[in-house]
Amino acid sequence: MQVEVQAAVRVAVLGGHGKTGRAVGAALADRGAAVLPLGRAEWSSLAAVVAGCDAAYVIAPNLHPDEPAYVAEALDALHAAGVGRVVYHSVASPYVPAMPHHLGKAAGEDLVRRSGLEWTILQPGAYLQNLDLTRRLEAPYSLDVPFGFLDLADLGRAAAVVLTEPGHGGATYELATRVATVRELADEAGVEARRVDDPGTHPWLTAMFAYYDRHGLPAGTRVLGALLRRS
Repeated sequence: MQVEVQAAVRVAVLGGHGKTGRAVGAALADRGAAVLPLGRAEWSSLAAVVAGCDAAYVIAPNLHPDEPAYVAEALDALHAAGVGRVVYHSVASPYVPAMPHHLGKAAGEDLVRRSGLEWTILQPGAYLQNLDLTRRLEAPYSLDVPFGFLDLADLGRAAAVVLTEPGHGGATYELATRVATVRELADEAGVEARRVDDPGTHPWLTAMFAYYDRHGLPAGTRVLGALLRRS
């Protein structure tokens, strides 16, 4: 069901053309907000582009080599444009020294909290959509460790809530749709799952897989349920 918001609510989605940005933009549009999806082409003139927006959702590119610098540049542009509200797309368990890209998001969170803008931080769990459950599932980490998995549509809905409703300033929300192991998801889908060797495609991913192998990435589901008013 569409939830109407004031027509004046205009939200810039930085990183709006990727799968995360598209999910956020679609949920905002469902609530009647005006959405301005932005990619890297607009970055050099970001302050001018976001002028007139009420809020911004900031998504850094995946495995960005210097996410704090990216976030700092975005915050400077929002200040210059007079955009007073920011929601930052972080990650569940941001401060994990064993995962360098998580540490970049932890530093980004610190910048957002000290930005002087009204802020909210979302900490999503691993996306359910990152697992192809239509065929044999292969993972370079244990199949039996717990994850807080997040559906992309739920992420979009949660982001739209905090961007269009009052009362979320200064909040940090960890988001997961459900808690499960990879093996449990595969069993439910009726597909085979097996552990494979780390392909070694990126050192940060290798570090992430090693952490997952030992600890998974658990995240709670109660916060998302409360934001989306689910029982």
